[in-house]
Amino acid sequence: MFESSTVPLLEQVVNFTQSRHGVLAGNIANIDTPGYKSRDLSVESFQTRLQEAVDAKHQAAESPTYALNARLAGRATGSGSENWDRVRETAEDILYHDNHDVSLETQVTEISKNQVQHNMALTIMNSQFRLLRAAVTERV
Repeated sequence: MFESSTVPLLEQVVNFTQSRHGVLAGNIANIDTPGYKSRDLSVESFQTRLQEAVDAKHQAAESPTYALNARLAGRATGSGSENWDRVRETAEDILYHDNHDVSLETQVTEISKNQVQHNMALTIMNSQFRLLRAAVTERV
């Protein structure tokens, strides 16, 4: 039932933002660790893979054999969860005197942006469940 809606897509966004929050919180927790290099999940990579999964899902709907062929070829098949959770070192060039590159302001900004994206996905998902409940209970 949810396969034809955006709920699986929103679920992937929530999972990604939750994982990213943990990585960013780890950066703040290690802000005083000498030599610590900040880490992050690639938002661009996640968005690219999510778009590929959405495109693959649309193509699979048009061609029943597409999903099978895509799995055999190792391409995205529409589940949207392929390899987005790889943690990467950030490419910031600023190093502090104790050889770490974590800026509290940058990390707080990234956590705030991540939180907004997380809340937006949850709000949309919640409104879709309310619509589904209204349809099931036949109340407006």
